[in-house]
Amino acid sequence: MDRLIVEEKLESLRRCLSRIVDKCPADVSSLTNDLDLQDILTLNLTRAVQLSVDIAAHWVAGLEDVPAPNTMGGMFEALADHGILDDAIADRMRKSVGFRNIAVHQYETIDWQIMHAICKHHVADFLEFAKAVYAALEQNNDG
Repeated sequence: MDRLIVEEKLESLRRCLSRIVDKCPADVSSLTNDLDLQDILTLNLTRAVQLSVDIAAHWVAGLEDVPAPNTMGGMFEALADHGILDDAIADRMRKSVGFRNIAVHQYETIDWQIMHAICKHHVADFLEFAKAVYAALEQNNDG
């Protein structure tokens, strides 16, 4: 596992989350009526999920005798199985992949109320994921 690659991806994740927090409007109706905000939030949330999957996949690839999971969500489960993530955050991150798939493959079906709720209440999931990865990086450095 290349620490520099993980750290660069974590910094990109931080920037995406910052954009989400900065641009998410106070109410759903503002989001529903603003195509630019919809694009900004969708793009940054999708990137945040993809960066998280990439970080998890990079980490899993460095684990000995661990076959690559068949799904993106499985990457988070593999990290939980190896004590890098707790089960609760792994589950929330796995669920984020479902949203990413809707945003990427069926853009017209995005429920802006759900998008708003994710941006207002679940950015913390990504922050918790990043903290766990940082802690595991430090532990790897020390061990």
